Amino acid sequence: MRKDSAVADERPQERPHRHRLVPHRGGPDEELMRALYREHAGPLLAYVLRLVAGDRQRAEDVVQETLIRAWKNAGQLNRATGSVRPWLVTVARRIVIDGHRSRQARPQEVDPSPLEVIPAEDEIDKALWLMTLSDALDDLTPAHREVLVETYFKGRTVNEAAETLGIPSGTVRSRVFYALRSMKLALEERGVTA
Repeated sequence: MRKDSAVADERPQERPHRHRLVPHRGGPDEELMRALYREHAGPLLAYVLRLVAGDRQRAEDVVQETLIRAWKNAGQLNRATGSVRPWLVTVARRIVIDGHRSRQARPQEVDPSPLEVIPAEDEIDKALWLMTLSDALDDLTPAHREVLVETYFKGRTVNEAAETLGIPSGTVRSRVFYALRSMKLALEERGVTA
């Protein structure tokens, strides 16, 4: 008789009592579980390693879960004919499939530690800069302020700003030049240097 055949066979003359799946004092026979482990854990581990791409820890977990299910289903295995190994292989394969599906169903967890080293943009500095810039704009003449707003803040060309403001484009160029000089001085007075 092959080593992996008929673990569930109940005929005492062919297989000793320690290899039958017969409940002993309300629980499965511990010797039988040891025998199942000795006979099937190695080949089962080799099979599962192929299923989990060589991840030994995962494979060992699957084999352990498979043998626990065999222990819990000792009554079902007791009625089985032939080898227990096909049942163990099927259970192991289903455990691997279920694990794969559960990992696909929920988002992958991400380690937050790289985010801790990325400097966050300081909104306070940005707000202070905008307040300083607004204050410096208030120091300009209305004519200089409006050409800077049209060209730099709204992104218009000199010709577009001239059309919007209703003044010649040469005047816009001249005002932009003098407005930028005045703006630079206003910012320097507030402690902002280039």
